[in-house]
Amino acid sequence: MLSSLRKNAPQISEITHLEVSHAGETYRISLKRIASARRFTLRVRAATRDVVLTMPPRGSITRARNFVETHAAWIGARLQRLPQPLPFGAGERVPIRGIDHVIVWRQHQRGTVWIEPSPKTVGASMLPQLCVAGEAEYVARRVKDFLMREAKRDLEAAVMRHAAKIDASPRKVTLRDTTSRWGSCSSTGALNFSWRLIMAPAYVLDYLAAHEVAHLLHMNHSPAFWKVVGGLTTHVDRGEAWLKANGAGLLRFGPFKG
Repeated sequence: MLSSLRKNAPQISEITHLEVSHAGETYRISLKRIASARRFTLRVRAATRDVVLTMPPRGSITRARNFVETHAAWIGARLQRLPQPLPFGAGERVPIRGIDHVIVWRQHQRGTVWIEPSPKTVGASMLPQLCVAGEAEYVARRVKDFLMREAKRDLEAAVMRHAAKIDASPRKVTLRDTTSRWGSCSSTGALNFSWRLIMAPAYVLDYLAAHEVAHLLHMNHSPAFWKVVGGLTTHVDRGEAWLKANGAGLLRFGPFKG
């Protein structure tokens, strides 16, 4: 009986992506089978600038193809609405703690990445400078590594400061390039944040740190949870408002993966 059931069970396809064309453009759609999925769901990810189709584990590829073809116009429209990417290259701007910096390539200087105040010379940019030493091909990677180090330092300090107020002990603090949330707290007490928070004003990072620390006491968004958050930081409303208005803009700064 068991062997018969296995023989007749639908086979899970090994296809991991589909392509769909619309108005002269071809879009690549990644397929993601989720055990809890009961229907097909399309998502355009701003940080990676790609499209993911979430589907039931034994969903038909034919149905998946029909679904994405039906929504091809929607896919194209959403991709076109994404803000233009801003690479980490010489001459480009990148915000650090809410303040724009211009990336300056210092090929022949020692060191890796450091910040200098705005130059006083006539005609120069009045922005502070994010200086990057080394070969040109390593500029983008070194800028991202620098931002991640700064983000980890600021977030760990904020987390420890807030956790001490409520006598909580987070298990660890990790950074990722998340696209759907700025922070999270696991049931084991591990806190995770987007490294891109270092580009937001300092009060936004402080609010997110307080938000996730509060989840160490309340794994929900109940009134009790928000009371804890309000006791940790005065930036709740301002932080939420800034993220709603400007958060998506942080996702356009590259590189986009890793």
